[in-house]
Amino acid sequence: MIAILKPGVSETQIENLKTWLLSKNVDVHISRGKFQTVMGLVGDTSKIDSDLLEGLDIVEAVRLVSDPFKSANRKFHPDDTVIDVRGHKIGGGNFQLIAGPCSVETPEQILTVAESVKASGANILRGGAFKPRTSPYDFQGLGETGLKYLLEAGKAADLPVVTEIMNIEHIPMFDDVDIIQVGARNMQNFELLKELGKIEKPILLKRGLANTLKELLMSAEYIMSEGNQEVILCERGIRTFETFTRNTLDLSAVPVLHDLTHLPVIVDPSHATGHAYLVESMAMAGTAAGADGIMIEVHNDPSKALCDGAQSLTPEQFRRTAQKVMKIREVL
Repeated sequence: MIAILKPGVSETQIENLKTWLLSKNVDVHISRGKFQTVMGLVGDTSKIDSDLLEGLDIVEAVRLVSDPFKSANRKFHPDDTVIDVRGHKIGGGNFQLIAGPCSVETPEQILTVAESVKASGANILRGGAFKPRTSPYDFQGLGETGLKYLLEAGKAADLPVVTEIMNIEHIPMFDDVDIIQVGARNMQNFELLKELGKIEKPILLKRGLANTLKELLMSAEYIMSEGNQEVILCERGIRTFETFTRNTLDLSAVPVLHDLTHLPVIVDPSHATGHAYLVESMAMAGTAAGADGIMIEVHNDPSKALCDGAQSLTPEQFRRTAQKVMKIREVL
């Protein structure tokens, strides 16, 4: 249930109404937009008389929300959420390029890539320290050592960093990470999501390989229900019967999610396609679809990459891709 308040309502009136609603054993989330203030009621609202609520002097309208995701719902929060990552904003018309290698391999490699992607327009550095791989015999990442190399490269290049977490026990290691990524395989690791909801740090949540958009939003809800409202959604392709690409990039997810939620939505064309030659076109398509950012894998020598070299761009290829992406942004 949501209550849309009338313009000009005082803070005292809002607090009095909130206190009354809390006495009914529901959680109250207040969203102050440019043009209206919305109170979202989460919990058992059956004991609240919607007619009585709508009849109050300060309430303009009351609407019932059937969607199971509440905090992530645009009805609860009409204005776009804007997430600020050390001065680089994502969402609400703000766009960011995120780039870096699939996995951190050496200090020299990650620093070389960091400096090159920054020179081409990327404002956030990505890199994997802990790598979930389909085969137990594939490179699993350098772990805590890789995380150290990534943070050092980010500091040297003056770039905030995003990297993937796989285990609740690793959360303390991520204190200096700017954005924590939850990978596709952990999208429904609900215990991990709940713990990430208790920290004050942006969470980049990737859509699972075979998950619906509703399930993605419910996973975001797990994080937000614990208090952390800074969630970035990522479309990274889903598994279909098509075999020419690694996954199928669902670009329709971008406008659909923007309609359903106030959270920023970014696109990862690297994992979606699995082929470097497709990344540029899909990055441009994702941008044209209205994504709030594009995340691309870049390696200084893809042929020798320890992980996902086939889908990684060279620094020069990324430079050209970034230029085309930003031209599309100018048109938009």
